[in-house]
Amino acid sequence: MKYTTQFLLSAMAAEQFPAPESLRNAPEIAFLGRSNVGKSSLLNALAGEKAAKVSSTPGRTRAINFFALLDERQRAKLVFADLPGYGYAKISKSISAEWPKFIEPYLAERETLALCVCLIDSNVPQQDRDRQLIDWMRHMGRAFVVVATKVDRLSGNERTRNMAALKKGLGVEEILAVSAKTGSGIGALWARIEATNSDR
Repeated sequence: MKYTTQFLLSAMAAEQFPAPESLRNAPEIAFLGRSNVGKSSLLNALAGEKAAKVSSTPGRTRAINFFALLDERQRAKLVFADLPGYGYAKISKSISAEWPKFIEPYLAERETLALCVCLIDSNVPQQDRDRQLIDWMRHMGRAFVVVATKVDRLSGNERTRNMAALKKGLGVEEILAVSAKTGSGIGALWARIEATNSDR
């Protein structure tokens, strides 16, 4: 299905999250990952338009940005939540300390959150912060999918080798390999998102 994307709001506190009732309780898909993992580029590839701003400075996003995906009758069918990146050293500690105050309540308590898309860079070895995020998802009982970005930068052999190492390092059986640049894997990720939508 073809959607149009509508920016809703940026939230830096739980009380600012959009009311699910106003969006017909549309299932929400949260996108998480380290800064500079290519999250904004992937969101734009999924939406088919410039929905998320791609910053030249990693870690610039400091709020949860909500986007509604509307059907042909302008009804919200899905909501994308673009969460701040983590692990970027140049972000001040004072800002980083503020993030859990609204990020953790969103991930732990948001009733309409249907799927967490955990992004990792296919060109970078397994990172402790990524493993911690996945372990936290399991602990909270959240549905999640691990997506490896920037696979266009890898040869076929490199891709096979890196995916195997990442699966082992992160303790997961499946990783979806995608490229926002070439569109590779975008259809498979959309299928996972749509399946989440149809299950609700």
